[in-house]
Amino acid sequence: MPINSFPSARGSLQHLTYDGVLLFLTRITRLFSYGALSVVLVFYLTSLGLSESQIGMLLTLTLLGDTLVSLLLTTQADRIGRRRMLIVGAMLMAGAGLIFASTNNFLFLVVAGTIGVISPSGNEVGPFLSIEQAALSQVIPAGERTTAFAWYTLIGAGATATGSLFAGLLTQRLQRTAVTTLASERAIILIYAAFGLVLALLFSRLSQAAEAHRDADSSAKRKSFLGIERSRAVVLRLSGLFALDAFGGAFVVQSFAAYWFYLRFGVNPAKLGGILFGANVFAGFSALVASRLASRFGLVKTMVYTHLPSNILLILVPLMPNLPLAIAVLLLRFSISQMDVPTRQSYTMAIVRAEERSSAAGITGVARTTGAALAPVFVGLLFARPSLINLPFFIAGTLKRTYDLLLYRAFVRLEPPEEVR
Repeated sequence: MPINSFPSARGSLQHLTYDGVLLFLTRITRLFSYGALSVVLVFYLTSLGLSESQIGMLLTLTLLGDTLVSLLLTTQADRIGRRRMLIVGAMLMAGAGLIFASTNNFLFLVVAGTIGVISPSGNEVGPFLSIEQAALSQVIPAGERTTAFAWYTLIGAGATATGSLFAGLLTQRLQRTAVTTLASERAIILIYAAFGLVLALLFSRLSQAAEAHRDADSSAKRKSFLGIERSRAVVLRLSGLFALDAFGGAFVVQSFAAYWFYLRFGVNPAKLGGILFGANVFAGFSALVASRLASRFGLVKTMVYTHLPSNILLILVPLMPNLPLAIAVLLLRFSISQMDVPTRQSYTMAIVRAEERSSAAGITGVARTTGAALAPVFVGLLFARPSLINLPFFIAGTLKRTYDLLLYRAFVRLEPPEEVR
């Protein structure tokens, strides 16, 4: 039975069940820790003595490891159990955080980052998002799906923003009490690990209603390609496009954007936390606007029409002559840049078969993670050369605009069932 509802631009979520509320709560917990980590991660690794090129390599291997973990857990979630796979992912997150906080050995950090779950971007990594999307689509009516994903995005952005602000303020407070910079940054890493344990506890409270419904044809599905069969062509095309988008976006992930502000304008972590807080708040509220636009123009057009101008603004950020203007353009960019997130998630869930949603979300999510994993090694090399630190913004904006145009061409005529009706 519904136990809560959220007001929205299109109405209310009248069917948010106990499991739906719990999934929103796990989203808050996870994104808070991701946001906190993204503020200090590159600074922490630098304090450990790693070079920019080593950091880029480490983050690339970390994201590749997250890809493999996500692919393994998401494609088995419907068969073995969504709750079990989510708990495993949470424990990997806690373990990786503990190892990062305990050693400065590059090899150990690589192993922990590859096997565990570390988010260098402040965004989703690992199996969580894909499995949660499938579960949320199952417990929410089709007519409320985009609205649910809009609130899911807003709450996640708010949690990321709060985590970023928290990390900046805490490190500043600790350093004022004579705690070393390294120790203050390590405190955030330990908090990240602790939130992994909290996440595992919350996932353990999910009910059977969140699990996939098995039918008589389940054995045949297990023999299909990574859990998809009839939706294979669509999923693979989407995966290629999402990988391109993520590859471009990874040139300016939150950790690198924070470090860029430090290199360009000398901004300290406390102020960076405030900047990223504002950026994520703007991004979160834009998700609700996306829900309203999608109801009028359709999911694909909303994705493209809002994403294109945001990528032009991304290119303009490094061209600003001073810090206030750079912050203003960044905030303006974030105010529209995330409108494609709930619409993209809703569109993917709408055009694939219901029994293939977990696998479809997992495969497209892995494609995004794979694309994102390839960029940090290049960014590390660019940041090692002062004359090239602005180049990641130009590369990201160009690649993401290419994605927008290709997505529109390929899918504008493939409407989800509710839009056809």
